[in-house]
Amino acid sequence: MKASVFTLGCKVNECESASLAEGLARQGFEVSEGLVYADLYILNTCAVTGEAEKKSRQAVERIRKVNPNAKIIVCGCAAQKTPEVFYKKENVVVVKGAMGKGEILDLIGKEGIFADTVSCEFEELPPPKTLKTRAFVRIQDGCNRFCSYCIIPWLRGRSRSRNLESAAEEILSSKAEEVVITGIDVSAYNDHGRDLADLLLAINHTDKRIRFGSLEASVITEKFLQAAKTIPDFAPHFHLSLQSGSAEVLRKMNRHYSPEEYAEKVRLARSYFPDCAITTDIIVGFPTETEQNFEETLRFVEEIRFSAIHCFPYSKRTGTAAAKMQDLPKEIKSERLHRLLSVAEKLHGEYIRKFIGKELSFIPEEDKGGYTVGYSENYIRLYSEGEIKQKCKVVAKQVFEDGLLVQLSD
Repeated sequence: MKASVFTLGCKVNECESASLAEGLARQGFEVSEGLVYADLYILNTCAVTGEAEKKSRQAVERIRKVNPNAKIIVCGCAAQKTPEVFYKKENVVVVKGAMGKGEILDLIGKEGIFADTVSCEFEELPPPKTLKTRAFVRIQDGCNRFCSYCIIPWLRGRSRSRNLESAAEEILSSKAEEVVITGIDVSAYNDHGRDLADLLLAINHTDKRIRFGSLEASVITEKFLQAAKTIPDFAPHFHLSLQSGSAEVLRKMNRHYSPEEYAEKVRLARSYFPDCAITTDIIVGFPTETEQNFEETLRFVEEIRFSAIHCFPYSKRTGTAAAKMQDLPKEIKSERLHRLLSVAEKLHGEYIRKFIGKELSFIPEEDKGGYTVGYSENYIRLYSEGEIKQKCKVVAKQVFEDGLLVQLSD
């Protein structure tokens, strides 16, 4: 029988889905990923925004168009939030939720809603085998921050961390050339007093490229950066979640830092890694955001000079503190998003052009349109006209598409 794991949302979902795919293969299924023909689908959903939740619901209909007779198991945050909505849909036989994804394979052949209450323990999942150049290793789950706009703490539960030795073993044993360390709030990683810096020191003899997923600015400390420096191939790319450059809006968001404190963390990171990529997330159109607040964000973005910005309009999440606030008109959010995207595009171009003529590390990931495509250590998308099969040094020649065109270094 054929099975496919269809994933929406964050890198943690991708990690969990990869483990599920490996488990399906062990049960004898012919396993694929995404929206391809299969007899059984596991749909791993997302609820971080209203749009993500909508896409999760629509994914059921998209699957049914591919195979009207398929059986569908739905799990993930959207399923945790409204399990009954998914169970009412045609072809859905099991709804599991965000907890206990390791138990999903035991539910094949059963029917019903099995969405457990949120857990206080970190769930270990079997590490997936990977043939890809990049692997994601999940070391943390849940969140204690309770940002006023975010529903995830109610769906994923409180922060919990993986045993350091277990995390280190999976990282060191991975066959991938790059390992991305991830979690719902990976900055909160704490295994009985051992933090991210301790984990880095435990793996500092690896020859793999080590990259982090999204981080909170508070994790950028001398201890963390000194530990990062001991990794031979540490990716100098810090995705530091900002959300707003306005101190007033940050307070309303329940984000526990000021723009000045954030800027100081960026300066500290650049003192250790001068050419590092600083990327971020920004929400535009938060309910209390005035035009002046938004202009403060634009000025702050220019001051920090982000290399890339993931920006999106505020999405009301029922059950959060911000949901009780008066939402801004859609056209205001759209107009502000357009302005921020324009600045983000300009800053991205300025950042990547600094590396023309310089040597970069290139890990190939795919062949696309006659080019070998991959990423540099500082997360610039690279294109090579020549075929490249493994990690190597390249020299950037010119801006190309959304990144740089490169050639092998002499």
